[in-house]
Amino acid sequence: MSVVTDVRFGADPDRQSEQALREDLAAAFRLAVKFGWSESVGNHFSAAVSDDGSKFLMNPKWRHFAEIRASDLLLLDANDDTVMASENAPDPSAWCIHGTVHRANPKARVLFHCHPPNATALATLQDPSMKPIDLNTARFFGKVAVDLGFGGMADEAEEGRRIAETLGEKPVLLMGNHGVSISAVTVAEAFEHLYFFERAAETLLKAYATGKPLAVMSDNLAAKTAAEWEPYVGMGYAHFDYWKRDLDRSEPDYRD
Repeated sequence: MSVVTDVRFGADPDRQSEQALREDLAAAFRLAVKFGWSESVGNHFSAAVSDDGSKFLMNPKWRHFAEIRASDLLLLDANDDTVMASENAPDPSAWCIHGTVHRANPKARVLFHCHPPNATALATLQDPSMKPIDLNTARFFGKVAVDLGFGGMADEAEEGRRIAETLGEKPVLLMGNHGVSISAVTVAEAFEHLYFFERAAETLLKAYATGKPLAVMSDNLAAKTAAEWEPYVGMGYAHFDYWKRDLDRSEPDYRD
């Protein structure tokens, strides 16, 4: 696996076939359940299939992540104004966030939006910034956008535009009073970002809970540490491949 050269998104890989992308995205939904990142039948993951990012795959409305198969994923066009009037319209908040981001930012090939426990708890703090206090937290130094403009359920066009603009070209958007959105070039990279951000949030929250002063790294050390993570992009692919093999043994229908 090639080394990442762009710290925000990674090297542009060869485009997967639509079926391969469907299988990876379906695997991500199943894994979100295993890791406790899912919530009821809400939240949504998407992945672009067109070069301009406007045509993308996303989970159908109110389908539990544990049941999603590759063939269940909706193929949507972010530029199609009739999508929400169709019989199989996606969840309004999903369309608001994912449709807007894929339309506005072709580099955001994959977008995960969810409410994992630790990242969401961090998002409720007055200062939700990810403090660099260890390797995992420092991994995200300079790579987290923070949106403190919470306006309720994200189902209005203006909310979608603000989210897309705030995310910009960073891999993580911490959404104040809400949750987290993860952007990447591939499903494997998005999965690894989410995995490590949730771990980092857990570490930071546990450190806060001690009531003791945090040993926050200097900006120079944090930036150095974040940069040292960049050559490890292949680790994320190996990690995701392991979990797909695990799913192939326990839940092979995700590929259907």
